[in-house]
Amino acid sequence: MTSTFPNISISTERLVLRPLDEDDVPALAAMMNDEQVAAWTDVPQPFTEEAALRWIGGHAPAERTAGRGLDLAVTEFLTQRLVGIVQLSKTNWHVRATELSYIIAPWARGEGYASEAALATAQWLFGDQEFERIELRTAAGNTASQQVAQKIGCISEGVLRNACIAHVRAEDGTWTDVRTDFIVWSLLPEDLDGAEEELADSGGYRSFPDWN
Repeated sequence: MTSTFPNISISTERLVLRPLDEDDVPALAAMMNDEQVAAWTDVPQPFTEEAALRWIGGHAPAERTAGRGLDLAVTEFLTQRLVGIVQLSKTNWHVRATELSYIIAPWARGEGYASEAALATAQWLFGDQEFERIELRTAAGNTASQQVAQKIGCISEGVLRNACIAHVRAEDGTWTDVRTDFIVWSLLPEDLDGAEEELADSGGYRSFPDWN
């Protein structure tokens, strides 16, 4: 039997991570049409509300059911606004390893939401799910994503040369593929020691209470 992630909700002081639902369609579409998302991900551009609905109603449930991964909406606890998503993919249940990625809406950047959501997800994976390894891959020029990996305690393991496709906008407004390197990061259970305190001390987020 294929192992699968449960439908769960993870709470922090400021955020709730939960399954995507149809009410997220407008905010998800708007977030995915951002320039930085287009530059560093393979999200098709322009990203329509129809595409968002297919993701929420088709792709995300299929990934979870097949055991490949999990897509979680990242929302503000007080306003319930969608501030981003966290994705788990390429999950290996025998090795107990998965790849983690995150996208934050442009208006919500600079608040430490990516680090807070990624750390909460890692704690849940290592605790409830008994995982042993989380992997992150960041494009060589994506310094914001690299800073998140460092803040939550990830260790840089090396570079996959010429393994990433990034995108640049041409003069006519279209996007052109460019090849670049992937930086590979890993996070093990013991790497989380002190990550919470370091984030709080650096202003990455306010106090981090028990999660569920």
